[in-house]
Amino acid sequence: MKIVALVGSIRKESYNLKLAKFMQERYKGRLDIEIGNIRDLPHYDQDIELDPPAVVKAFKETIADADAVLWVTPEYNYSIPGVLKNAIDWLSRVDKLMIGKPSLVVGASMGQLGTVRAQQHLRDILFSTGVSSPNMSGNEVYIGSVHEKINDAGQLVHEPTIAFLDTVVDNFIKFQK
Repeated sequence: MKIVALVGSIRKESYNLKLAKFMQERYKGRLDIEIGNIRDLPHYDQDIELDPPAVVKAFKETIADADAVLWVTPEYNYSIPGVLKNAIDWLSRVDKLMIGKPSLVVGASMGQLGTVRAQQHLRDILFSTGVSSPNMSGNEVYIGSVHEKINDAGQLVHEPTIAFLDTVVDNFIKFQK
């Protein structure tokens, strides 16, 4: 299954990027996870949506070629980061590439709630008319206190979290079929 991971933090040492890379490596052979680039997307602009810049066209092609999208989001001010919302805005217009494309949502934060509010907002957006992405309920991955669960090498090492993530990925593979 080909999956594009969209990471809502563009910070080089982002815990969410580390989580995406961990998943990319751990589930290799079962999932082909490519980490997509949303850093260079211009702000969504309806005036150029019919003939967007090359970076937007390439981004949309990457999503179109994927079987599913893995959303890896931090929580900024109780919601998703603007760069992630901007990416969704580009995907929800004109060709509406997300309609029917399954989504898996995960997220990590240093706080104890582990992106619960951001993920709720993201799921609401994924349910919206221009997106309509099937989302597997009951398998929410909220990784709180992530700084205590990822080692200096950037690897997730917290066994209960890894075991839960394994279960969710197994469930998602079944859900996506």
